[in-house]
Amino acid sequence: MTFHDIAFSLEGGVARLTLNRPDKLNSFTARMHGEVAEALTRVETEGARVLLLTGAGRGFCAGQDLSERRPAEDGSPPDLGETVERYYAPLVRRLAALPMPVVVGVNGVAAGAGANLAFAGDIVIAKESASFIQSFCRLGLIPDTGGTFVLPRLVGRARAAGLALLGDKLPARQAEQWGLIWQCVADEEFEATLETLVGQLAQAPTKGLAFTKRALQASLSNDLATQLDLERDMMRELGRSADYAEGVAAFLDKRQPAFKGQ
Repeated sequence: MTFHDIAFSLEGGVARLTLNRPDKLNSFTARMHGEVAEALTRVETEGARVLLLTGAGRGFCAGQDLSERRPAEDGSPPDLGETVERYYAPLVRRLAALPMPVVVGVNGVAAGAGANLAFAGDIVIAKESASFIQSFCRLGLIPDTGGTFVLPRLVGRARAAGLALLGDKLPARQAEQWGLIWQCVADEEFEATLETLVGQLAQAPTKGLAFTKRALQASLSNDLATQLDLERDMMRELGRSADYAEGVAAFLDKRQPAFKGQ
């Protein structure tokens, strides 16, 4: 498949997916959704051990390209529920299910679905000049792309309500302080920080990281007893993995481990 609205590469275990409509602040169209879906299929099947998701130009993603979701010429409204069901919900589900860390590099403004797409990552790094905006309220809508799920869990109900009902710009530094993202870095350190991080994760014990990701997700709905059982089962399986054997051997030999992600 030829990509027009994204850039994609996979090398050394690192998959890089860049939203690439910089003149439109990387807002989503149906074609872009299709290209992202195809890229994620390659991530799932071609040996990636970490995914880096970022944007081209001065913005990360401005959400939906509204020129594709305006009323028809006869005045009939678009079916925004179908848009969520067909595009945004599957995207969030696929990112959550990827058996590897998803690193999101927020290089500029992340608005609407773009903000909540960023929060769907496992580790989010943002430029200090970046910002997050829950712009849905300005259109009479609700925060989709998982926004109503993730916001209160990350920052609590009061802050989630303020972000969602007012649509104010949240600077990246404040997003870090509130626990919405992992790290806010100086603009000039952004690229180097991302490269160091994805390089580290590409050499890590990928299966263990994938299980950690699943366990953290499950904890949002499990009670303590269920979660303890899940930890037992996961530890049993991971204890039989090649990476665990390598990690123990490297520790005892006082050398760096050479994990295969298995």
